[in-house]
Amino acid sequence: MKLNKALLLIVAVCLCANAFAQSSKELKRKKEALQREIELATKNLKKAESGKKLTLGQINAIKAQIRLRQDKISTINSEMKNLDHQITENTHKVQNLKGRLADLKKEYAGMIRFAQRNRNSYDKMMFIFAANDFNQAYKRIKYLQQFGQYRKKQAAYIQGTEKQLSNQIVVLDKNLKNKTSLLKEEETEKSKLDKNRSEQTVVLNKLSKQEKQFQQDIKRKRQQQAAIDREIRAAIAREIAAAKKKAEEEARERERIAAAKAKAENRAAPTTESKPKTANEALRSTPEAAKLSDAFEANRGSLPSPVSNGYITTKFGAYKVDQASGRNDGVTFQTSEGASVRAVFNGKVTKVRSIFGRYFVIINHGEYFTVYQNLKSVSVAEGNSVSTKQTIGIAGDTDGVPEVTFQILRSSVAQNPEAWLAR
Repeated sequence: MKLNKALLLIVAVCLCANAFAQSSKELKRKKEALQREIELATKNLKKAESGKKLTLGQINAIKAQIRLRQDKISTINSEMKNLDHQITENTHKVQNLKGRLADLKKEYAGMIRFAQRNRNSYDKMMFIFAANDFNQAYKRIKYLQQFGQYRKKQAAYIQGTEKQLSNQIVVLDKNLKNKTSLLKEEETEKSKLDKNRSEQTVVLNKLSKQEKQFQQDIKRKRQQQAAIDREIRAAIAREIAAAKKKAEEEARERERIAAAKAKAENRAAPTTESKPKTANEALRSTPEAAKLSDAFEANRGSLPSPVSNGYITTKFGAYKVDQASGRNDGVTFQTSEGASVRAVFNGKVTKVRSIFGRYFVIINHGEYFTVYQNLKSVSVAEGNSVSTKQTIGIAGDTDGVPEVTFQILRSSVAQNPEAWLAR
């Protein structure tokens, strides 16, 4: 009974250890991804700083550095909490194994002493022949065999427990070393974060000196972005109008056919079917469009990023940089130079347009649209069907920093892309 309890305890602790190990791997992957993003932000910041004029890209890059560094420190803290759990569990396991080993050795020593004390008094053969009948003699033979087997099992179990204990002590020592390493890494990241904040102060001081020029640049970019947004919304409005018109024409044709059939059969014409009332209904009026819409919606939270490497610098909605403010109907990624921009889901290219020296691409997914802005070049044309992760163009630069703005709209209503993209 004691043996079963001990085994159950060891199994339970092992399961906990496996769960912590899995979580630790996920945290390690997240930390490595954050480090890659930090390195990319540092590279982009150096590119932005090479110009004499302060740019929004430079400010966004340094803000991204600070945010990513804070995320990395938070991830390291989570790793340390995980390790603390593992250290606690492994310490308990070591203590339990030590206690169990002591009990086993004590029990085994008692068995050996008993066998030695009775070796001369109860010779095995005499013990068997002293039986009253054959049945009792057989039982005594089985008892001696089982007693010998049990001693061997106990000896093997002691050896196994000693090995487990030795292995667990090694694991515990490794946990403690890992925690020490993480503490050093956290201190390094905090030091770098302080340096980033000092750099931010320098940039903000520079901003105060160049504020007039900076404000003019922001105003110019905001006007350009407003023009791009109008183009995008006009293109989507045309798509919606065309879908409504097509749906209405198809409805009228079905009504005409039904009325002609009713007349030929000398019966009353059927009730007029209702026409699409909303843009969403029109965009998903065909079985193919409805299926595509449902598939796109089913992938909410798991769509791939439009760039394979990059980080978000401007989030969805209103934003403010110093005294300059604006609104982003999507999210803006800073990425690497020459980065490919890819479709986040299957669909059809409905618009490719060049404006202010950069392209934007609109892809239809039934009642949903995805928009990819600030492309230096494109590799798709209007009417093309595209698949998930297919390259549609190359990211363009904004003040020397590679950037892509990504939007998701349901009909004409902007959605927050971060709720749709995989984390």
